[in-house]
Amino acid sequence: MLSGCWLSCHYFYAEQPDLNWRNPAVKDTMFDLTRWWYKRGVAGFRLDAVDTLFEDPELRDNPILRPGKNHFGDPIEEDKYNTELPEVHDVLRGLRKVADESNAVLIGETWTADVAGLKRYYGEGNNELQLPMDFLFTMVNKLSPAEFRKQIAAVDAASGWPTFVISNHDIARSYDRYGDGERNDQIAKLMAALYLTLRGTPIMYYGEEIGMKTTPPTRKEDVKDPIGRTGWPEEKGRDGERTPMQWDSSDNAGFSKGTPWLPVPPTYKTHNVADESKDSNSVLEFYKTVLKLRHKNRALLDGNYTTLNESDANVFSYLRVYKDRGVVVTLNMSDTPQNVKLELKGKGVASAKSLLATGKSGAKGDEVSLEPYGVFIGELRK
Repeated sequence: MLSGCWLSCHYFYAEQPDLNWRNPAVKDTMFDLTRWWYKRGVAGFRLDAVDTLFEDPELRDNPILRPGKNHFGDPIEEDKYNTELPEVHDVLRGLRKVADESNAVLIGETWTADVAGLKRYYGEGNNELQLPMDFLFTMVNKLSPAEFRKQIAAVDAASGWPTFVISNHDIARSYDRYGDGERNDQIAKLMAALYLTLRGTPIMYYGEEIGMKTTPPTRKEDVKDPIGRTGWPEEKGRDGERTPMQWDSSDNAGFSKGTPWLPVPPTYKTHNVADESKDSNSVLEFYKTVLKLRHKNRALLDGNYTTLNESDANVFSYLRVYKDRGVVVTLNMSDTPQNVKLELKGKGVASAKSLLATGKSGAKGDEVSLEPYGVFIGELRK
């Protein structure tokens, strides 16, 4: 996990047209601004909506894809003249060059249609973004071992270090997208075990670690997000995933003594930091345990990623191996108990000793038993 002071870079040039990245003087000024922050201890930048940095200099209209309107009320267009123009990568190379002077890191909000598009943001020889976000990961919107294997394998084979995301401020929270309405807490732990043990850097959105849910407004007059105001009621906007952090069960969930911009949902009474810190079986304590394990185990930090039991339709299993250390992760993505005999033959190991398991999940030799949505993480033994 990354630490240190970070800044999110929003492109204010869009509000001040004279600040044009195509102007060399403006470009150099912006590079110098990042350099100024690095000298003051900033560890890096998160580059917001980086693919829209440039628009067509002739301001041509995008081609219309089909009749109808999008959730902004605009025509449905192909983003040909305002998204990922070639100049974007020229600027990213310049930003990276300055970042390298201070050993800083650039994270990109990089929405792409496929892994090939994602690879372009790493740059040739990894000379652009160190951490372009893999939002394709969020498009696997069901608990499917086959779909996750496919997506993770594609990104793992790309040219740079993977950056996994399961939620952000523009997407319905993972607690709802993957939850079944009954065992959402267990599924939240399953997802934590997944994206916090993969090869790469996981990016957590606030509230994931306590099981915050999406709470969209029920009345148009309560909507703050312009998208929701325009598209209501078909499109309710993004307010539901942006509600205040739930710190405790006091007024406004301990977030503010004033009136928050968005209302605190009623779930703050059951899912908040203070109460979950006292419950060893909570989503928060599970996150803490997995993160501690990740930081202490070199295989989870730097190990290779190899899938196991690839034909299993219910259980997703994989190895993380670094030199003589190895960890196996086994995740039951079904609502029924599962027994798995790990395919460890030829891997130089014979069994797995438990490091972390949920409920009644456990292992004996190379056989793992998993409760519904169960998790088993084990240390490999020869």
